[in-house]
Amino acid sequence: MINLDQLAAFVSVAELGSFTAAADRAGVTQPAVSLQIKLLEQRLGVRLIERVGRRAQPSAAGVEFLAHARKIIEQCDTALDAMAPYKEGAAGRVRIGSGGTASIHLLPRAIAAAKKRMSGLEITVKIGNTDEILRDLESNALDLAVVTLPAAARSLEVQIFYEDELLAVAPRGSDMPEGGPDATFLQQKVMMLYDGGNTRQATDKWFADAGIRAQPVMEFGSVEAIKELVAAGLGWSVLPSLALRRDRAGYLATSPVKPRLVRQLGIVMRRDKHLTRGLREIVKCLRDFKD
Repeated sequence: MINLDQLAAFVSVAELGSFTAAADRAGVTQPAVSLQIKLLEQRLGVRLIERVGRRAQPSAAGVEFLAHARKIIEQCDTALDAMAPYKEGAAGRVRIGSGGTASIHLLPRAIAAAKKRMSGLEITVKIGNTDEILRDLESNALDLAVVTLPAAARSLEVQIFYEDELLAVAPRGSDMPEGGPDATFLQQKVMMLYDGGNTRQATDKWFADAGIRAQPVMEFGSVEAIKELVAAGLGWSVLPSLALRRDRAGYLATSPVKPRLVRQLGIVMRRDKHLTRGLREIVKCLRDFKD
């Protein structure tokens, strides 16, 4: 196969008119340059360099090939320049998978912090349910996932990084029982629950542990939609506190439930994943996350 050393030797000889001068430019011996030209000519099946007196110059084929060789070398130099930020750790790409709540209320702050440390970092976020995200992670279509636990697979490594309490949410002005509502109290309310994989499973288990089967009148895949409906006075819900921290308008009343209900968020990656600087920065910013 043609290689860059062969092309560089040919261009130098053509430009300088001398095998010796080309060797000096490259810092190699004259026989080494001669060998590169010979191998290139054998590969192409044409003579590229002709000797005219003491001067070496390109043949007719060499004149035409010279333009191509220069373009190839130029493109390779451009490619090397493009890789320099990655080599220096100033650029990279991280593909993140996440659920809806974390993507709205957690990831933006972590991403902003990571990009301050690494301005050339390209970050894409895919939103989906936990099973879908983990499948993409296992197939290497994603680099990292932020999901509600549990999340188990033989090829994946899970790091717990955040505990998110689930709270009772009611319209503003609603009376909350002292110490927080329990499952029996909430059963008597018009309930709207988040149909969100592991979070919903944790909520259903909380009701089941009290001997109650949750029977919501409405189920939504969007926490933000539930917040709006509760604020409009259409019912109560149990939602992650992460999604309630910025309810500055005061349209909602919130309270811990009794007994306390907590979900864990985890950073999930393949066990064999190469930790680029970009991945390390994202993981650090997620671990540093504060409410």
